[in-house]
Amino acid sequence: MSKKMSRMISLLVLPQQQQIYPCRLPTIHTRAANSVSESQRKWKIGFKAPRRLVLGLGASFWSQFMSMPGRARGKYHIALARQKGVIEEVLKNVDWPQQFPFKEEDFQRFDEYNFDFNHPTFDIGLSSLLYIPSKLKVVMCRSPDSLFYDAPRFVTHIDDPAIAALTKYYSKVFPPSNTPGICILDMCSSWVSHFPKGYKQACIVGLGMNEEELKRNPVLTEYVVQDLNLNPKLPFEDNSFDVISNAVSVDYLSKPIEVFKEMCRILKPGGLAIMSFSNRCFWTKAISIWTSTGDADHVMIVGSYFHYSGGFEPPQAVDISPNPGRSDPMYVVFSTKASTA
Repeated sequence: MSKKMSRMISLLVLPQQQQIYPCRLPTIHTRAANSVSESQRKWKIGFKAPRRLVLGLGASFWSQFMSMPGRARGKYHIALARQKGVIEEVLKNVDWPQQFPFKEEDFQRFDEYNFDFNHPTFDIGLSSLLYIPSKLKVVMCRSPDSLFYDAPRFVTHIDDPAIAALTKYYSKVFPPSNTPGICILDMCSSWVSHFPKGYKQACIVGLGMNEEELKRNPVLTEYVVQDLNLNPKLPFEDNSFDVISNAVSVDYLSKPIEVFKEMCRILKPGGLAIMSFSNRCFWTKAISIWTSTGDADHVMIVGSYFHYSGGFEPPQAVDISPNPGRSDPMYVVFSTKASTA
């Protein structure tokens, strides 16, 4: 594809950056089975997610999993997860399949377009604007992350109560401030990390996409600019960090298993990895399986990353939502690096 053609497609499909804000995902309903018997925790067909425009369904795994017995008793509204303890139960005693259950298309995104220029229904004005070679059948067009994150966004991606809940959680699980030898990595970092006020360590590294945002982050002692979807290899030595945090960004990882394997490599034995998320995201950048499913599903998705990457203890989930139904929900999936990893 010529540069002119690629540029024209980008102009047609890319949103204006200053108009992009995290949006809430649509409500998803599912049904929880009644039995909590461990022997019946199998993967069966039942849950159907809404079809993703352009990318397709992107939820093959959940059509098998989310009707699995033992999730919770009775019916519940999964996207809001209002029942006390539902989220905490999602990752308990999971009967994981032997193989990673997701497919490549589950990690595609809304900004990936398949253009079939010879299809009779294709008409978005490109044919009259561009020269299209007769042999060209299909073109994949993805808006680059480097372009999307090029302009700094000094905004927060969850509301104030959710931020306060995450900060409170960090204050409970982080090593005490100024503990000798402690090193923390804030992955997918930006201008704010939501760490406790005044929290300090001699080593707090931020890894993110926008240098201007990272420069403004007062808690960081150093930073690295890197696109994990292009290069999931983390630029750190083995057994370097005591804690890895990732706030509301795990849903953008298109190579999550590679990233989580790297997280395990750089964590010290017993080191803690904390993935927090809400129901807000940049719709065009979140992976298909995320935007096709609801909150409790997201807990299972992140839990599966820990499980299938290897080297982690069984993941656990915590619902730290401050005001269910009145503010952004907030969930945490965490695990520690196994001492034998």
